[in-house]
Amino acid sequence: MSETGSVLKGDPREKLRWSRRLSLTSRILFVNVLPLVLLGGGVIYVDAYRKQLLDERFKLALVEAQITAEALAGATPQRQEALLIQIGKEQRLRLRVYGPDGILESDSFKLAPPSFTLPSADQVDQDAFALQLDRWFDRVVGAPALPDYLEPESDDAEDWPELRRAREESLTQIVLRDAPDGTHVINAAAPVGLDGDTLLLTRNPVDITERVRQARSSVALVVLLALAISILLSLFLAQTIVRPLRELVQAAIRVRQGRDRQVEVPRLPQRRDEIGMLARSISDMTAALRQRIDAVEHFAADVAHEIKNPLASLRSATESLSKVEDPQLRAQLLDIATHDVRRIDRLVTEISDASRIDAEMSRTEFEPVDLAHLLCTIIESRAARAEDEGRTLEVSGAENPVPVMGVPVRLERVIQNLLDNAVSFSPPNGRVWAEIARHDGWVTLRICDEGPGIPEEKREAVFQRFHSDRPAEEDFGNHSGLGLAIARTIAEAHDGTLIATSRSDGEPGACLELGLPAKR
Repeated sequence: MSETGSVLKGDPREKLRWSRRLSLTSRILFVNVLPLVLLGGGVIYVDAYRKQLLDERFKLALVEAQITAEALAGATPQRQEALLIQIGKEQRLRLRVYGPDGILESDSFKLAPPSFTLPSADQVDQDAFALQLDRWFDRVVGAPALPDYLEPESDDAEDWPELRRAREESLTQIVLRDAPDGTHVINAAAPVGLDGDTLLLTRNPVDITERVRQARSSVALVVLLALAISILLSLFLAQTIVRPLRELVQAAIRVRQGRDRQVEVPRLPQRRDEIGMLARSISDMTAALRQRIDAVEHFAADVAHEIKNPLASLRSATESLSKVEDPQLRAQLLDIATHDVRRIDRLVTEISDASRIDAEMSRTEFEPVDLAHLLCTIIESRAARAEDEGRTLEVSGAENPVPVMGVPVRLERVIQNLLDNAVSFSPPNGRVWAEIARHDGWVTLRICDEGPGIPEEKREAVFQRFHSDRPAEEDFGNHSGLGLAIARTIAEAHDGTLIATSRSDGEPGACLELGLPAKR
C-alpha cells in the first residue's frame, strides 16, 4: 500500500499534509503577509467607501443649496423664514442668509430649535479613542488634513471663505471641515436671486462617520482575527521546523557518539520542503559515512591479516638462522626471508597506493588521453622488459586515436594491472589480446586471456581488496590481491566502469572490460 493510501480518510494529519509540500519560504511568506494584505486591503476599501459617501453628500449639498436658494429668491422675509425653518427641520440642516452687505439676516437655528448639535468638549474626550483611530487611518491612506469647523464670534460673510467666493463668482461653493468629535461638516454657499443675498447651508453628516467607523471596526476585527490565525500558524510552522530538526540533531548526536550502529536518521519522506531535503541528505551522508568507516575498518583488518602472514614467516626464518648450521638449509631460510621481505614491501606499496587513490583523484585535473596510443606504448614497454613471460599480446582497434579525459599515469596503472592479471592466468605460450572500441559516446577496452576464466558468481568478488584466487602452480605471495580493486577504483574515479565477463567465443578464459566516457 502506498504511503498516501495508508492514511485513513478523514485523518486530520492528511489535511495538514498539503502544507508539507510547500517550501518553508512559501509558508513563512504566507503567514507573515496574510495580516498585512488584509490590513492594506481593508484600509483601501474603507478609504474608498468614505470618499464615495462624501462625494454623494457633496452632490446632495450642492443640489440642496441651489434648490433652497431658488426657493428663497423673490420670497418675502416672512416666507423666507418659514422656508428656512421647514427645510432645516426636515433635512437636518442649518440655513443662514446673508444680505448684500455680508450681515447675517436669518438663521434657522435662531428661528427654531436646532435640528442638530455639535458635541461638547466632554463628549469629545469620551470619543478620544475613536478620534485617534480616525487620525491613524487618515495618515495611513494619506488623506489631506481638513480645517476645523469653528463658529465665528461675529457671524458675517467675511468669516466664511466659501461665502466670499460664492458672492464673487456667483457660483455654488462647497467646503468640508472637521467637527470637534471627528465628524464632518459640509458647508455649501449659493447666491440667492439677484439682490446680492447669499445662502450658507451647513450639514453635519454624522451617519457617514458612523458607517465609516463601523467599516473600520470590521476591518480591525478581520485583521485581529488574521493576526491571531497568523500567530497560530507561526507556532505551528515553528513546530514543523523545530521538531524535525530536533529529531535530526538527536540522531546526529547518536551517530557521532557511535553508541548505536543501527541508529536511523529520519528521512521524513512525507515532507517535500527544505527540512525534508535536509533530512534525506543527512541520512544519505550518514549512510555513506558509515559505509566508508566500515570499509576503512575492514581494510585495516585485511591489511593486518595480510601483513601478519609474511611477518610470521619472516620471524620464523630469522629465528631459525641462529640455530641452523647446515649451509644449504641456511641458504633456504635466507631465500624465504628475502621472499617475505619483498612480499611485505609489495604489500605496503599496494596498500599505500590503494589508500591514497581516492584523495588523489579528487584533486587531479583531467586531460585528454589517447587510450589507443597509451595501450600500444604499454605493450611495447612490457615486451622490451620481457614482462609477459612468453605470452603473446595482441591489439585490435588501436589504429585510430581514441581520446578520453583522464589522468594518464592512473589510466596506465589500470591497463598494467589488467595485463598483469591476464598474463598471470594465461597458460605458458598463451595468448592475451586487447580490443578497443568506441560507440554511443563510450570507449571500451577489453583484455582477454586463455586462462581458466572466472565463474559468474565470483566476478564481483575479484574486485574486492585482498581477494586472490590464484592458479595452484603459482608461487604463493606473488600477488597482493589489490590490483583489480585499485583498477576499479581508478575507473570509477574517471566516471567509468570495470567488469569481468567471459569470452564472447565461448572458449575458456576471462575478459576484463574497462569502460570510459569518450572525449567530446
